[in-house]
Amino acid sequence: MAKFPDYKDIYVFVEQKDGVPAEVGYELISEARKLVATIPGMDFKVVGVLLGSDIKDKAKDVIAHGADKVIVVDDPLLKDYSTQFYTDALTQIIKEFKPDSFLTGATVLGRDLAPRVAARIDAGLTADATKIDIDQDKVADGEALLLVTRPTFGGNLFGTIVCPDTRPQMATIRPKVFDMAPVDESREGEIVEFKPAWESTTPLVEIKETVAKPLAGIDITKANILVGAGRGAEGCLDVLKECAKELGGEVCATRAVVEDGFMDKDVQVGQTGKTVRPSLYIACGISGAVQHVAGMEKADMIIAINRDPEAEIFKIANMGFVGNVNEVLPLLVEEIKKAKAA
Repeated sequence: MAKFPDYKDIYVFVEQKDGVPAEVGYELISEARKLVATIPGMDFKVVGVLLGSDIKDKAKDVIAHGADKVIVVDDPLLKDYSTQFYTDALTQIIKEFKPDSFLTGATVLGRDLAPRVAARIDAGLTADATKIDIDQDKVADGEALLLVTRPTFGGNLFGTIVCPDTRPQMATIRPKVFDMAPVDESREGEIVEFKPAWESTTPLVEIKETVAKPLAGIDITKANILVGAGRGAEGCLDVLKECAKELGGEVCATRAVVEDGFMDKDVQVGQTGKTVRPSLYIACGISGAVQHVAGMEKADMIIAINRDPEAEIFKIANMGFVGNVNEVLPLLVEEIKKAKAA
């Protein structure tokens, strides 16, 4: 007998800005599809939730990215993000449709919205997760218990959290943790328009002006090639930058390098930085601490350079070089230049 017979399906909040859905929503939909495939007997569906103004036409895109159904709230009050109205709308959706799980991207918006919704409905919430699974031992009992894993104790350990006594099970999940499945424009699904009964249409906070943040530098989450600087490379950052330039990539850094003042927070990779998934990641003088690895372990190819043959980074590297970065990396740069000139 299912513990929560009235609750069903995995819901994903599809965050959007100016009518453009954020990729993290599609990443979570792709992962939700994998989860429902592990519980075929429960007939769970993946449902996207889309809030905004003049965004009905985006519902088909959400279906093309893997949703079986999309619940759309299209209302002028939702044109710009409002904690008040977004929380009100999502709370009503959850009470009306009773999702078994509700996933949100761990973005600035998601980290503000999810805990407020959880508090409204008295549900459990796991924040900033990096992995989600279904407890297969519970499936036989008709329960899709989420196993939500997140770093803890400053990223030194990983803990798996369950919410067995409340529904929906809620989690915010970091962008770039999961792959986004290919778009299938032929997919068909159900689109449901939901009209909230607003508690109030008077905003408690009024937005006078929206000022776009100036883009400083590059977005390392979109880089296909990254050269990562650890504390062992602080004395030769110019060589790292030259290597990245020759490869058409960018330089990123560990928390230690940022805290030491050698690089900006915007290029920090790891649990307290950004999660990246480049095709190539060259780890220079990086020890391989779990805090950093959590942000880059999904790279297609990892090359590590470290003078310590026992460094943890070698355990996840596809290729490793034991030696000082300032000795090994210039040789690599030289070979790259020769290959480009050939």
